[in-house]
Amino acid sequence: MKTIVFAEHLNGKFTKSSLEAVSYASAWSASLGGTCIAITYGSIDASVLGIAGANEVWKMDALSAADGEQITKLMLAAQKESGATAIVLSQDLIGKSVAPRLSVRLNAGLVSGASFLPTGNIVKKNVFSGKAIAHVTVNSEISIVTVLPNSYGVNASGTACPVTAFTAEVGTARVRVKEVRVEESESIPLPEADKVVSAGRGMKGPENWGMIEELAKELGAATACSRPVSDIGWRPHHEHVGQTGIAIRPNLYIAVGISGAIQHLAGVNGSKVIVVINKDPEAAFFKAADYGIIGDAFDVVPQLIAAAKAFNATK
Repeated sequence: MKTIVFAEHLNGKFTKSSLEAVSYASAWSASLGGTCIAITYGSIDASVLGIAGANEVWKMDALSAADGEQITKLMLAAQKESGATAIVLSQDLIGKSVAPRLSVRLNAGLVSGASFLPTGNIVKKNVFSGKAIAHVTVNSEISIVTVLPNSYGVNASGTACPVTAFTAEVGTARVRVKEVRVEESESIPLPEADKVVSAGRGMKGPENWGMIEELAKELGAATACSRPVSDIGWRPHHEHVGQTGIAIRPNLYIAVGISGAIQHLAGVNGSKVIVVINKDPEAAFFKAADYGIIGDAFDVVPQLIAAAKAFNATK
């Protein structure tokens, strides 16, 4: 079985979610005795995709990364050329835009947001906000799967692979990029973060967020917040995690002063380990927590910062 997988890059680096998709596609094709071809674009060293598991890379230079229709045409051409019977993308903005288009044009079954490797023609995915697992059977000749970020991980045991120039008729981009602004920031993008420190209204005001940022810095984590906090302007909206914000699946999620409304839980309950700090012993979040600390955040968080600093000093 041949599998093709789309790999996106930003600021000169392949995104973590794309590398996860490559590793997923590689493991899937290898389990069936096949090969994995990564499809990408632009002026970047694409041979590194072999480290994540690709057997080879096809790269097209002239392409608008912002135009989902051009990427769709690129993947259609790659599928026709390779004869691939499986297509993998990340369940990110690009994947959500391109996968349905491919599904219609190839008459292919699509499973979105998969968390596990397929077994035969059955693909498993989380449903009902992570409360259950659906087993989806794909009966079409071609299968398309989008991989939920932070659900599979990156297998970096491979080696650099050959890169072949690839040309496809993708038409004129209908999306025109007028300007690209790169923010100078040391913060970790939430969808890419392995660790997240999040806080809610229990912080009492934006002036108290310094301790949250300091704890995140010591842990090498991203910062996040609950919806009420972003709605009242204490924190920017791009930090809002939850059902109506960004859904995340970090290895560690620390929630400080967040009660744990079901809408918030729906966006973070895929976290491997959840730590809750709240002075209300009846807070709903404790029911979903792996570890809970009942106490005032203004007492607990400084102690965690001190402990993290002491641990980091021993490295």
